[in-house]
Amino acid sequence: MVQLAVYDAAYAAYISDSSPKSIYEIPGSRKVAIEISSFSKIAGFTGVRLGWTVVPKELLYLNGFPVIHDFNRIICTSFNGASNIAQAGGLACLSREGFKVDYYRENAKILVDTFIAGVKFMGSNAPYVWVHFPGSRSWDVFNWILDKTHIITVPGGGFGPAGEGYMRVSAFGRRETILEASKRLKTLLC
Repeated sequence: MVQLAVYDAAYAAYISDSSPKSIYEIPGSRKVAIEISSFSKIAGFTGVRLGWTVVPKELLYLNGFPVIHDFNRIICTSFNGASNIAQAGGLACLSREGFKVDYYRENAKILVDTFIAGVKFMGSNAPYVWVHFPGSRSWDVFNWILDKTHIITVPGGGFGPAGEGYMRVSAFGRRETILEASKRLKTLLC
């Protein structure tokens, strides 16, 4: 039996500390790992479903046959490729004008500063801030925030039991929108 790691590098562009951005930074990983990623976190392209896969030529089955050959056969048989418009959008996201990771990182910092007063939060290597509301059900907090501020957040309970009590707040958006949301949230939390 061969054990294979599949690493999702969707947040790699946001990593600003010494954490590896690619599984291939780990010695020997090209023999055991496939890396996938997408534009979902780089550009908020979650609905477009545009991404990529890296299958190293060093990744072999026990009999020495390259995994990439089977991968290519399966992909070419079951997938016709992303639409031209999705590909054009992906290219635009990678351009100097379209690559907005720093912009979204700054938006996330604004949101972190919003919640910093007495509320536990997580998130520095992502376009989201996770805010903890101890003892509260995430859907109750969602309803409270929506009712009082007209801001849509994402209840952490939707991500499973470990997310309960947390809210995910997105940094995707125009700066003016993030600043307005920050102002409303500060009024609510003070």
